[in-house]
Amino acid sequence: MKAIVHITLKRGVLDPQGKAIGHALASLGFEGVGEVRQGKVIELDLAETDHGIAQRQVEAMCLKLLANTVIEDYRITIGDSSRP
Repeated sequence: MKAIVHITLKRGVLDPQGKAIGHALASLGFEGVGEVRQGKVIELDLAETDHGIAQRQVEAMCLKLLANTVIEDYRITIGDSSRP
């Protein structure tokens, strides 16, 4: 199974990197871009074949290591790694 974890800063947490990206886009002439928030994506190839177990494993990984749940939110997508 393939797991994809999208991690972003929680609303209300300052995002200086997102702000810098927004300023850079404006200086390059891209108009109409509102607030920019940046994050990270982590892809995991799991040996587990049971969707529910894989979901619980990745949830535990997020809580223990992958996300700082004080300031970050995360979203997990589990899928078949044989599909593109």
